[in-house]
Parts: sequence; structure tokens; C-alpha cells
Amino acid sequence: MEQYYKELLRFLGRKLGDANDAADVAQEAYARVLDRNADCVIVQPRAFLFRAALNLCSDLYRSRRGIQALPLDAEAEAVRCEAPLQEEQLYRRQQLTRLERALDELPSACRRAFLMRQVEGMSHGEIARKLDISTDMVNKHLTRALRHCRTRMRAWEHDAGV
Repeated sequence: MEQYYKELLRFLGRKLGDANDAADVAQEAYARVLDRNADCVIVQPRAFLFRAALNLCSDLYRSRRGIQALPLDAEAEAVRCEAPLQEEQLYRRQQLTRLERALDELPSACRRAFLMRQVEGMSHGEIARKLDISTDMVNKHLTRALRHCRTRMRAWEHDAGV
């Protein structure tokens, strides 16, 4: 699957018109493909990966269109909303604590790359230069971090009965 990464990134860059969005969608596509049921054999891995990426592009377009198309009265209602309920605040704190635990389980370089991308908003190239590694290694770190965090969060939510 790794052999298709650069091709997928170029394809997504043309489709989305933004290198950062393309990198994010590519990473998420790889994470989803790697998270799939291991019993399911992929006959055409390139096609499967590109289809997953296209589905994510559609999701991205829909989410952005939904944000921009918010009617004025809905915006006014959003402003009038009171602070989240105590339960929701507790849930968010628990999720953040779980995410921190999952990140702490990662190797240092993997965790640093993930935080540079997700928290600091650095590009893959910037991360590669800062950590003195290749962009391919950055991609591997980010894919590993996403997969690990997703797996751990799902397991903890399942254990908590959420």
C-alpha cells in the first residue's frame, strides 16, 4: 500500500487544491484502510485506497459546505447556546485524558510528529526538516499514531460502555 502514497498525494493535491488537506486526507485514507477487517482480502489495493480517499474528500466537501451554508438564524441560535452540560464537559475531559494516554504510549518521534501536525499545524515537509527525517518517515509516524490512537480510543470507549 505504501507504494501508492506519493501518487495518492499528487491526486489529492490536484483534487483538493491544498497540500495540507491532501496530506490529511491521504493519512486518514491509509489509517482507514489499515483499520479495516483483516479477514477481508483487498483484490485491488490501489483502487481500494483511492476510493477511500475519494470518500473522505466527499466528507470534507460536505462538512465545509455545511459550515458555510449555516443560515443566519441558526448562527444566532448557536451564539445563544449556553455552556455545554456538565456531562458533556466530563465526557470531553475523559476523551482528552484518554487521548493523552494513547499518545504517551507512542514512541517519542512518532508522538512528536503527530503533535507537530495536529497541534502546531506543521506540514509534512516542515516536520521532516525539524525532526531530520524523510517525509516518508513522517507519513509512517502519522499513520502509526492515528491508527494507535483510534484503536485505543475505541477500546476504552467500549470498555466504558459508551
